[in-house]
Amino acid sequence: MLKNFTQSLRIEITGQALRLLRVRRWSKAAPELLAGQQLAAPDVLGAALDALLAGQDVSGMAACFVLSDELVRLWQVAPPAQAARLADLEAAAALRFHTLYGELPAAWHISADWSAAEPFMAAAIPRVLQAAIEAACTKHALTATAIVPHFVLAWNRHAGALKDNAWFGVVQGSVLALAACEDGQLRALRHIAVPHGADHYWLTQAAQREALLLGLAAPSLIQLSGELPPALAKPASTDKHIATAALGAAA
Repeated sequence: MLKNFTQSLRIEITGQALRLLRVRRWSKAAPELLAGQQLAAPDVLGAALDALLAGQDVSGMAACFVLSDELVRLWQVAPPAQAARLADLEAAAALRFHTLYGELPAAWHISADWSAAEPFMAAAIPRVLQAAIEAACTKHALTATAIVPHFVLAWNRHAGALKDNAWFGVVQGSVLALAACEDGQLRALRHIAVPHGADHYWLTQAAQREALLLGLAAPSLIQLSGELPPALAKPASTDKHIATAALGAAA
């Protein structure tokens, strides 16, 4: 049984480290960092979670687990013609996953906003990571409210604030998750390495290249969230570059 309805926990997991944060509901205050823990490798996540939660008063609390995009797979699925059952959509997602990544879907837990009418985004989390999280929740009496990729968390928060035909980008560490949007719909997601000193010239070139590959018009605006490089946290200095607007971090 949940013991506290005024606050919850967020546990952020990257390939290198974990962070435990307290989120106060009905408050605009930034999440409070409670503890951090290094992660030597994803296969020792269980031990790292134990070390992170040791000595913390977390029993009976709700927790959202946020996985960095490097630990998950995100891709778009075109529903098969005349798809009538969820099983049809699941099979299409698994086939697309195997085509893109060359890995067996059985080792991954796949979830999506299933749709038989239009392309949808799917996400896959390694089952070994899911099992480690579930075991930690059992051991420390946590209630997992979600296990979600970092991009999905940011998208869910900011999608309603995106302007018509603007693209959306989330920076985490040295990776930009760039969402190409058209007519209010997410058309594709690309992960791009962010170089040192990344600026509007670099972002413009990267977005125009992706638009060409996707057969889409290049955006006139990219709305950005996350750990922005200093140059991209400011407006573009020339109209030759794609305009940007900074959004708040995912809470």
